[in-house]
Amino acid sequence: MYRCARRLTVASVSLLLMGGCAGTPAGLQPHALKDEAGHKGYLSQDALAALAAHIPAPPASGSTADQADKAASQALRRFENTDRWLLATSHAEVRSPFALQHFDCVLGVRYDPAQHQAPATARVFDKLFEDAEAASTLVKRRAFRARPVGDETDREACQTVSTAGRNSPSYPSGSATVGAAYGAAMAAIAPDKAAEVHEIGRQIALSRAICGMHYPTDVRVGAALGQAVFDQAARSPEFRADLTAAQAELASLRARGQTNPGCAAERRALTMTRDLGL
Repeated sequence: MYRCARRLTVASVSLLLMGGCAGTPAGLQPHALKDEAGHKGYLSQDALAALAAHIPAPPASGSTADQADKAASQALRRFENTDRWLLATSHAEVRSPFALQHFDCVLGVRYDPAQHQAPATARVFDKLFEDAEAASTLVKRRAFRARPVGDETDREACQTVSTAGRNSPSYPSGSATVGAAYGAAMAAIAPDKAAEVHEIGRQIALSRAICGMHYPTDVRVGAALGQAVFDQAARSPEFRADLTAAQAELASLRARGQTNPGCAAERRALTMTRDLGL
């Protein structure tokens, strides 16, 4: 789904170590929901449709809410080309196994994709990705809202974005939906670090607004949908079996004591936006 579309500077190498490469997600291309028979998540199509049905319409263009959203988006431009911008570039990679690394630092482990040490955890992320992406796509089909980089065609994004990507729907943020679902899943896998991993899920969502790919409302609504996706998926016997295996994988990784070399850079970047309240 992703290709390395932009090389970072030498100063950002430690961040790159954490998240593989960030390219243009398929979610930024014209949206099409997978054929029902090909869906490989935890949830049924009926369950996904029910979750999507509870999501309200986006703010109307020109409304007070829309104008406030656009002002908030403009305020986030102060992070362009900062360490937090580079972390947002890393966060654009939301596919496993690379996405597991977003949680390395708060867990004190190294989910190394080259070693294939955590197949059950990757399976949890893969299935939640399918569910979260499908649910957000169902909402996108109902009403179109332009992205910040679509409304402002000269606005820089923290990743390479095609013309089609700039003109694809912004509401709700699919990546925020995925990030929130991941944060909730990691809280179940590592309950002793529940608050910390939930915060990483929130920061993954926030990164999409920092990147100019979504407005803050798109991110907030996407994150709420992601939590709802997880809450529904967590009731599945299939998820509970995967959870048990993922918890065992985390215990094994903790026993090894290996950590991610990019954590110092992540800590510096996160201090820049931790108290934004978005």
